[in-house]
Amino acid sequence: MEVKTSLLDNMIGVGDMVLLEPLSEDSFLENLKKRFDHSEIYTYIGSVVISMNPYRSLPIYTPDKVEEYRNRNFYELSPHIYALADEAYRSLRDQDKDQCILITGESGAGKTEASKLVMSYVAAVCGKGQEVNKVKEQLLQSNPVLEAFGNAKTVRNDNSSRFGKYMDIEFDFKGDPLGGVISNYLLEKSRVVKQPRGERNFHVFYQLLSGASDDTLKKLRLHRDVSKYNYLSLDSAVVSGLDDAANFRTVRNAMQIVGFMEDEVQSVLQLVAAVLKLGNIEFKPESRCNGTDESRIKDKNDLKEMCELLGIEQSVLERAFSYRTVEAKLEKVSTTLNVAQAYYARDALAKNLYSRLFTWLVTRINESIKAQTKTRHKVMGVLDIYGFEIFEDNSFEQFIINYCNEKLQQIFIELTLREEQEEYVREGIEWTNIEYFNNAVICDLIENNKNGILAMLDEECLRPGTVTDETFLDKLNTVCAEHQHFESRLSKNSKFLTDHSLPHNCFRIQHYAGKVLYRVEGFMDKNNDLLYRDLSQAMYKANHSLIKQLFPEGNPAKVNLKRPPTAGFQFRASVSTLMKNLQTKNPNYIRCIKPNDKKAPHIFTESLIRHQVRYLGLMENVRVRRAGYAFRQTYEPCLERYKMLCKRTWPHWRGRAREGVEVLMADLQVPAEEFSYGRSKIFIRNPRTLFFLEERRRQCLQDLATLIQKIYRGWKCRSHFLLLKKSQIVVAAWYRRYAQQKKYQRIKSATTVVQSYARGWQARKLLRELKYQKRCEEAATTIAAYWHGTQVRREYRKFFRAHAGKKIYDFTIQRIMQKYFLGLRNNLPSMSPIDKNWPARTYLFLDGAHAELRRIFHLWRCKKYRSQFTEERKAVYEEKLEASEIFKDKKALYPSSVSQPFKGDYLEISKNPKYQKLNNAVDEKVLLADVVNKINRANGKGTARIFLPTKKSVVLADQKTGQVKASVPLPDLTSVSVSTQSDGFFALKLKEGSASAVKGDFLLSSEHLIEIITKLHRIGATATDREQLSIDISDEFLVQFKQDKVCVKFVQGAPKNGNSVSCKRKNNRLLEVSVPATA
Repeated sequence: MEVKTSLLDNMIGVGDMVLLEPLSEDSFLENLKKRFDHSEIYTYIGSVVISMNPYRSLPIYTPDKVEEYRNRNFYELSPHIYALADEAYRSLRDQDKDQCILITGESGAGKTEASKLVMSYVAAVCGKGQEVNKVKEQLLQSNPVLEAFGNAKTVRNDNSSRFGKYMDIEFDFKGDPLGGVISNYLLEKSRVVKQPRGERNFHVFYQLLSGASDDTLKKLRLHRDVSKYNYLSLDSAVVSGLDDAANFRTVRNAMQIVGFMEDEVQSVLQLVAAVLKLGNIEFKPESRCNGTDESRIKDKNDLKEMCELLGIEQSVLERAFSYRTVEAKLEKVSTTLNVAQAYYARDALAKNLYSRLFTWLVTRINESIKAQTKTRHKVMGVLDIYGFEIFEDNSFEQFIINYCNEKLQQIFIELTLREEQEEYVREGIEWTNIEYFNNAVICDLIENNKNGILAMLDEECLRPGTVTDETFLDKLNTVCAEHQHFESRLSKNSKFLTDHSLPHNCFRIQHYAGKVLYRVEGFMDKNNDLLYRDLSQAMYKANHSLIKQLFPEGNPAKVNLKRPPTAGFQFRASVSTLMKNLQTKNPNYIRCIKPNDKKAPHIFTESLIRHQVRYLGLMENVRVRRAGYAFRQTYEPCLERYKMLCKRTWPHWRGRAREGVEVLMADLQVPAEEFSYGRSKIFIRNPRTLFFLEERRRQCLQDLATLIQKIYRGWKCRSHFLLLKKSQIVVAAWYRRYAQQKKYQRIKSATTVVQSYARGWQARKLLRELKYQKRCEEAATTIAAYWHGTQVRREYRKFFRAHAGKKIYDFTIQRIMQKYFLGLRNNLPSMSPIDKNWPARTYLFLDGAHAELRRIFHLWRCKKYRSQFTEERKAVYEEKLEASEIFKDKKALYPSSVSQPFKGDYLEISKNPKYQKLNNAVDEKVLLADVVNKINRANGKGTARIFLPTKKSVVLADQKTGQVKASVPLPDLTSVSVSTQSDGFFALKLKEGSASAVKGDFLLSSEHLIEIITKLHRIGATATDREQLSIDISDEFLVQFKQDKVCVKFVQGAPKNGNSVSCKRKNNRLLEVSVPATA
């Protein structure tokens, strides 16, 4: 059987006040307190939800809770705001009924949070998808923006909404959100210029100063210090629990999500900064020659910065603060403003600027979140508006707020009664007229077009002549004196003449929630809400695009001399539009209650709550709901809940649900006047009857629980016994099997031991016999061997004696050779080819073999050494070998070059950027790059040249510039001449008649002579198209210089001037090179 829950299950107190018995104000408060103490903050009055602000976080808004209340009957679970939101959403989605959710209560009661919870629940249960999620996110993110600009910290609430908000959320036929439209009512703009003690201005001012970057504040001409601005209160600048900096970042992000462009955000911040700057503008009096006083601005710095922000000429705005122009049909009159009037103009401009900015924000948000499609939409409205206000000092704001609440109470009563009547008619129940207080007479007192208070206030504002708050009160005393809900000190009712609780400048209205005393001071100014035309025109002249939109009446081309509508007229029109809108929708109500003034959890202030219960009309609501039938329920859940009370309906009823309920009520003998049968519901008149059914059900459930426990315990014991019995059989079977296995193992083990002993004895006996037989055979064989040996020795004794000497010699020689080779193996020299060590021979007769082995070992290790060479190293050694063949024992310089490796490219010509151009000029691969000295015939001195031999030519280039001086093809080179001394001189001799020989041979000097000559010789040896280069080694040779031949002679002598080798010209035909003598 499916288990279903109900509002009546596990109930703390009474979940629905309609069922409260007995009903009184004290029992009502006691029930609220009992539920509040157990963290049950929601209670029903029929379909109305009472919400108590817990002032703490409760774990009742989780995603699991959303799923729990999703698609559930309103009374199926304990009271919750989610139940009302789900009921409204399902009615809109499934029944195509437009819905509205009216949230009322005083400041601090949790109205704003309740509206957020409703919207978040609807967003969670409706459809998913990229576009739908975007719409939901925009709808939800509109709240932080409006809260920043429309909420403020008050003594009653740290996040009090200072405006009324009504949002129409539009859905498609599937129930997915398409967009929304927001309407705002009566922003408390007087808070911009003045705040009561202990309260703050609107949040956005503090958020901007705390959360904006230093660069942003610099652009806005603002300072982070709150104390620098007159419009910001200092005693409550910091609120515990509110992080203004983090909230500013949240607002910026929300504006981006909603769809504000970055330039629009900057424009909004500039206007907020301008309001702060306005508050710092101060005035001083100045007397004119005609005796009148006029005002002048004390410090124009703030005015200058404000004008720079808004793009206004400073002189234009300064004049607007000093003069006022009054326009008639054909003339203009300009009058000066005194200091008080200048301050009034400044504050009026600040209030209008901020109020119009807020209205623009709402309009801009509506542009972003409005539905894009043109088809018909389903609509759910959420109204979050100020509750009934009764303060010690009540003014114009409280008057129109309470007027709005009177209208909401009127529509609430009308819609509630209409809903009751429609349900009775729909169910076929006889309708009984319900008596209730109709507050239409109070609404008429306020809004009547002829003699209503608002109409008289507008009439007084428009009347020429001297008009004051006192003249307005006198008019009220004249017109409304006979009204039963109006009281004043001078009314005709004489009993108030001695009523000292009613001052002369006040009047009192008997509202549905109680009497409220209003002070008329400020009524006229607040209703007029005048902004001087000079200021409007100054604002319109600004170069700021948003300012022009906010002050269209300042356009000189569209001057309208007609007086603008008053604040009361505008609010009455807005309320009228709201009422018409609400009457087209199915209403759902949330009544918010503040438990204490300390904003602390777990505190229940009975007097404060009693006051709220009265002015919210909750007792009246309960009486209206109980006037007919206190409880109603459809037949199916009613039968499902109470069928165990009758044997005929328990456990299953096979017929129709209504017939089952009729049988059930007859069996319980419930009096017929206590209930009625509708078409789909049963109606119970008195809560006592419902509690009687609940008590019987509770007793029956206890009996059923006892029966279920008895049957369950018996079944559990029997099951346990059968399980034990089955387990015992299984355990016994396994134990017997185990015992038999152990017995078999013991027998098997004993048998194996006996068998092993028997087999061992047999094996040992056979072994003894075999050993004895083997010993006998071995003995016989030994005897036979000795006998045969004796016979052989006797027969061959002469033969052995004749050849014994040769065998001994061969054996001795073999042993000597073996010892020699083993010793040679253990004393081999290293693997280095230049190691000349070799073990000494031990026997003279091994001299030849010893030398041959040494030669073979040397050749072998040379081969091993050569096998380790790379190709590059092999080429180097080949060049070294060729150098040895050319110069060994022929030139004294050769021994010193043996240990020096042939590097080749000493200048790193390919890597050095200095020689990059030279490297590119040489086409072939450069085999060697070195600096040589070219010897001059005239004086024997050398000039540095870069020597670059390739496979095809020899190139000489200037060392400094890298310019090629000479390039000799190798076929033109016939021979090279060098001396036998340790000098580095060599002569390159060219073929006679060749193009290269025009200037003669080259006499050069180099430190790497051996390497240069060797490489030139190798190039000639590898070439097939020319003769091999000849090397002439002599201490005296001829060198052809142009047309003359010069003899170069090398002599040994002492070095001069520290030079090791010197070259000196002796005559035209002789160059003498002096080379130091070698030791």
